[in-house]
Amino acid sequence: MSVLIDKSSRVVVQGITGREGGFHTRQMLAYGTQVVAGVTPGKSGQTVDGVPVFDTVADAVRSTGATISVIFVPPKFAPDACLEAADAGVDLAVCITEGIPINDMVSVVNYIRKTKTRLLGANCPGLITPEECKVGIMPGNIVMKGPVGVVARSGTLTYEIVSRLTREGIGQTTCVGIGGDPVPGQRFIDVLPLFEADPDTKVVVMIGEIGGTDEEDAAEYISTMTKPVIGFISGRTAPPGKRMGHAGAIVSGGKGTAQAKVEALSAVGVPVPVSSREIPELVRERLG
Repeated sequence: MSVLIDKSSRVVVQGITGREGGFHTRQMLAYGTQVVAGVTPGKSGQTVDGVPVFDTVADAVRSTGATISVIFVPPKFAPDACLEAADAGVDLAVCITEGIPINDMVSVVNYIRKTKTRLLGANCPGLITPEECKVGIMPGNIVMKGPVGVVARSGTLTYEIVSRLTREGIGQTTCVGIGGDPVPGQRFIDVLPLFEADPDTKVVVMIGEIGGTDEEDAAEYISTMTKPVIGFISGRTAPPGKRMGHAGAIVSGGKGTAQAKVEALSAVGVPVPVSSREIPELVRERLG
């Protein structure tokens, strides 16, 4: 099985006529994703690689039955794009856009949490269920079907670890990138229960980084899980107060340190290797 997306998912691309939206629409189509609609205001009636374009997400959902939205629009317009997707009633909105002001995302996340829509991102790579559906920018050639659920804050680190698992012959159920911004739509504690409930996921790999308290909060939930979790924390050598890539990857006020995260996870029995090279063997041991 999978979480959040599968072969039945019907995707609408917000910003489909832009450079990034068009490029990744073609990538998603090539992977086999059902991209059924695109949205760019004022361009209704056009097509992009055979995908019909609508003026609004509501029109696209009404005409095509789209259930998932993926957002490739500039930071200035992305908050409204997220709200529009939620108002149109999609099950999942995946915001790829980075550089959205924190205050804007606070309002967006608070609003969407009151709707039926689940928001992933912003500033995330999206998610992929091997051999079924790819929504976002994760490369499809690094994944393979299998029993490991992956959830991560860092996109590129996700690619590295998933690729390593695949090369070692260990496949994945779904790989979910929650993004590294300070105010994400989904946190670890939102995604871990999905893997816990998925009968085909036997082990979970959680890829965290310095900054925030998501990993510490996740540790409390992991203590109740029946499935083994492997942890990884990037940024162990980062000096306090220095931002490392993501807006959320900054240690301040004595919180968000790598050591605090490692200790919290270790305290609930989660192994946290220093090197990502150790992850496949740790997963293999738990798969038996």
